[in-house]
Amino acid sequence: MIHPSAKIGDNVIIKEGSIIGENVVLEDNVYIDYKCIIRDNVQIGEGSFIGANCVLGEYLYDFYSDFKNKEHILTIGKRAIIRTDNVIYGNTVIGDNFQSGHKVTIRENTLIGNNVRIGTLCDIAHHVKIGNFVSMHSSCFICEESIIDDYVWIFPNVSLTNDPYPPSDILLGVRIHSFAVIAAKSLLLPGINVYEGAVVGGGAVVTKDVEAKTVVAGNPAKPIGRVDTLKNRFTGELVYPWQNRFDRGMPWQGKDFDIWLSNCEKSKK
Repeated sequence: MIHPSAKIGDNVIIKEGSIIGENVVLEDNVYIDYKCIIRDNVQIGEGSFIGANCVLGEYLYDFYSDFKNKEHILTIGKRAIIRTDNVIYGNTVIGDNFQSGHKVTIRENTLIGNNVRIGTLCDIAHHVKIGNFVSMHSSCFICEESIIDDYVWIFPNVSLTNDPYPPSDILLGVRIHSFAVIAAKSLLLPGINVYEGAVVGGGAVVTKDVEAKTVVAGNPAKPIGRVDTLKNRFTGELVYPWQNRFDRGMPWQGKDFDIWLSNCEKSKK
């Protein structure tokens, strides 16, 4: 079923059982797999793949008062790979080269940058901002009002919280600054800032701000050192800052990070 108002580009594939709603835009070379529901006002960029059973442009709460879908636009950039059973709400913007695992939920009023990867079973609440080149592994919960800056790594089963006195109407989102690393099963309490280049150890319960380039671990999390002193226990090599040794998929791939960063800063002037 394709609504007459939908705009379908060249070489678009729409598999059986899919529904394409009103004012949908599918740019060239988009692939819509079996039994997808693309609700009204969804725009999908060139070369994107939408896996089976996805629901894009899901209804917001105002739908349920009169069962009429309002104009809540969902924009997905070019070359997205959205795997099976994702649900993404309207009033959301997702940049280019987005990738998601299976059964991901992304709520409304969320802004996601370019080159972002979100793993299987992640739950992104509404009113979240995610920067560029963010990698989030499986089963993470990102609470509303969270801000995640560029080049952040979030590993499996991390939870960000926002209610300091649950249940209440007070919401204090977590802010994770650029180049920070949040290891598996960490819990970040409301209003926490994890500053640039910091590392949160696995299973940590973070109750206080984490200073830049600092490593914290434990429950409650406490500083255990500076990132530039951590060594690989097998080789003895320094492992942080991670951007000096890891470049796969990053804009400085194949280049010296410090030179790349210096050139970026010059271009901004």
